[in-house]
Amino acid sequence: MKVKDKKTFYITTPIYYPSDKLHIGHSYTTVAADAMARFKRLTGYDVMFLTGTDEHGQKIERVAKEKGVSPKEYVDHIVAGIKELWKTLDISYDHFIRTTDPEHKETVQKIFKKLYDQGDIYKSEYEGWYCTPCESFWTEVQLNEGKCPDCNREVELVKEESYFFKLSKYQDRLIKYIEEHEEFIQPPSRKNEMLNNFLRPGLEDLCVSRTSFKWGIPVTFDDDHVIYVWIDALSNYISALGYLSNKDEKFKKYWPADVHLVGKEIVRFHTIIWPIMLMALGEELPKQVFGHGWLILEGGKMSKSKGNVVDPLILEKRYGSDALRYFLLREVPFGSDGVFSNEALVNRINSDLANDLGNLLSRTVAMIDKYFDGTIPSCAELEDVDKELMDMALATPNKVEELMNQLLFSNALAEIWKLIGRTNKYIDETMPWILAKSEEQKPRLGTVLYNLAESLRFISVLISPFMPSAPDRIRQQLGIDNFDDLKSWDSLGEFGKIPAGTKVQRGNPIFPRLDVEKELEDLEKTLPTESQKEDKSKESSKEKEGDQKKDTEEKAEITIDDFAKLDLRVARVMAAEKVEKSDRLLKLQLKVGDETRQVVSGIAEHYSAEELVGKDLILVANLKPVKLRGNLSQGMILAASNEDGKLSLVTVDKEIEPGSTVS
Repeated sequence: MKVKDKKTFYITTPIYYPSDKLHIGHSYTTVAADAMARFKRLTGYDVMFLTGTDEHGQKIERVAKEKGVSPKEYVDHIVAGIKELWKTLDISYDHFIRTTDPEHKETVQKIFKKLYDQGDIYKSEYEGWYCTPCESFWTEVQLNEGKCPDCNREVELVKEESYFFKLSKYQDRLIKYIEEHEEFIQPPSRKNEMLNNFLRPGLEDLCVSRTSFKWGIPVTFDDDHVIYVWIDALSNYISALGYLSNKDEKFKKYWPADVHLVGKEIVRFHTIIWPIMLMALGEELPKQVFGHGWLILEGGKMSKSKGNVVDPLILEKRYGSDALRYFLLREVPFGSDGVFSNEALVNRINSDLANDLGNLLSRTVAMIDKYFDGTIPSCAELEDVDKELMDMALATPNKVEELMNQLLFSNALAEIWKLIGRTNKYIDETMPWILAKSEEQKPRLGTVLYNLAESLRFISVLISPFMPSAPDRIRQQLGIDNFDDLKSWDSLGEFGKIPAGTKVQRGNPIFPRLDVEKELEDLEKTLPTESQKEDKSKESSKEKEGDQKKDTEEKAEITIDDFAKLDLRVARVMAAEKVEKSDRLLKLQLKVGDETRQVVSGIAEHYSAEELVGKDLILVANLKPVKLRGNLSQGMILAASNEDGKLSLVTVDKEIEPGSTVS
């Protein structure tokens, strides 16, 4: 596998509002962007990874006044904390932009003036509804029972002289662009929402200046006005590259952006206002805007106002950056909503990191230390079982690259963990402890242990974008931490690159196993998990919702209208695994059209995880999501069962695209 010729890759996160506390939901976006940036660097790209802070607006002006400080003093203090958080989580950004940076301010003013001079911005008067927390304008029709449709908080009736941006002028052009560029808005559900809810009903021109407060970038030709914060904030993606300045080399090099990663609540700004701004400026649009889902606690999205935020610093201090990053990227398919729970976090650490990866490293190094005096032996004649392991190791990088290019972080990690699982199985198949009893079997023992060490080298490279620290700790114990040529993506094109005779250095477990009960008890004291506590009887009844048991009671007749309420879809099983501490539950990753759904089903006593992969099942797609054993279940798969309890899944008898409607 050859690294591609050097190319550029530009990835951004939203620039964050300077809140007193960034919760784990904010970390989710930035960790995902960082993993992608690291992966692209690893595979030979010249990467620009941008993040930063959005520091203007009425909301900040009000908070600063309440605290008795200037807006700049208020944001300076908080930005320092945000940078410290990103450092703690090993975020490798290339540029951190602040909207109070002089260079950004100058670029925004030039953009505003250019749009005004060419007639795309005009002066009028605004009267309508404004949500200060979201810094969003809304029409009467868009309000949700008189409140902001995004945050459900009170809105204010605003009337003031304003400048307006002609969104309506570019409406048809943007619709055509979105329809012709399938990858522009992802996942597809976000595209449909933007087209059907905002663009096709018709756009109103956007109010892009305010006069009722002063904390913003002034309009250069009208001192009474400051520029609307979303015009200000969105411009950061090009102002950071020197757009409209005499230092625009980065703009010429990196623009258009390859992907803007944003939370689904701000997709509207990034796929309507931002592309229309770029069209008006005569610039290319970003290649993709990806609106991911939320990490939620039971009861709804994390929110400081609700008091239900989870502090990533607490979790990082307890478990380390690698474990937290792994959990965020592995637990939830990127694009879907996912439920955060302490139990799910601790179980992931124990199962995947301590048992699977950590134990594999400890066993391998311990056996090399015991049977070969700590020196990695040479590899002798290969058997079929060795070739199977090698073939899987060599095939995994291409699979991971394909999934990463689709931003399928969880699926990419699942592929890596298949290799980890296969390597652990290799130990059981070859039984080194039995080989060690015979001197004649010493060459065979050496081959087995060499293949284990080399597999761990592969794994250390593959996990490096997701967990920056663990690879070095693995390499230190393998004794190859100073071999730079063994750390590259290019090195994964050949199995067998560790020099025989390398001295291992046995160390402590890289992911110590946790006492689940103690961890959950301690976390209860520090994190807001009251909403996550489940009465055992309630949990049991929820599990039964996924259990496919025959109901012998006579059902009431239904009409065709009743049946029409069901949204039945063909769903293809892409991955499956057992749920921790449950004999009955399997967790399935289902492809439903362009979407990935997670479903937890009580079928483990009837089907193994392996035999389900590739099957086309029938999914009740509009069933209200529930949480089973701390895992979000987004629907229910159909099965038949008889009086003896024998169960059979409902499948389709011919090839048909996942997501097809069942009627």
